[in-house]
Amino acid sequence: MPHEILIGLGGNLPSGAGAPIDTLRAALRELQERGLTLKAVSRAYCTTPVPPSGQPDFVNAVAAFETTLSPDECLDILKTVETALGRQRGERWSARTLDLDLLAAGDTVAPDATTWRHLAFEADPMAVHEPLVLPHPRLHGRGFVLMPLMDIAPGWLHPVTGETVAAMAAACEKAGGFEGVRPIGALLGKGASL
Repeated sequence: MPHEILIGLGGNLPSGAGAPIDTLRAALRELQERGLTLKAVSRAYCTTPVPPSGQPDFVNAVAAFETTLSPDECLDILKTVETALGRQRGERWSARTLDLDLLAAGDTVAPDATTWRHLAFEADPMAVHEPLVLPHPRLHGRGFVLMPLMDIAPGWLHPVTGETVAAMAAACEKAGGFEGVRPIGALLGKGASL
């Protein structure tokens, strides 16, 4: 059965496709060429790096796709597209041409709700989580994800917490999580094709 997936896109270094915003556009094309059906894409946002560092600002966006693929198959596609657009894995949270995060896959909770709550609220927020954790365990506290998600899915319900994107965004903004996040315009112009 087709289901919706939410993907976070970001980058702060130029790639063979051009500036970071051009790389995000190229990533949307690549994802579609690999069988994902684009349903909606947010505006592009300029964001300061998280955690703070001296690297360049990021360009971030969120897109909704429809697919019949499993979350693991989707993750494989994301990694392939990152590599195709020049991502070189190095130090965590370093500057990069492209970062694609699987934020959610339908109402999938992985590995399970109890483990998810531990990873999202109790575990070291800087920890790397293996295997895949869905929804993304830091989605609810990241302004650079929630602000663009508000553009395309303000009513999306988190399958563990039951909160809407709008409610998560309001809490994040109150905690200062929207500082350093500002819209810079349409990622895809009116009538723009991929």
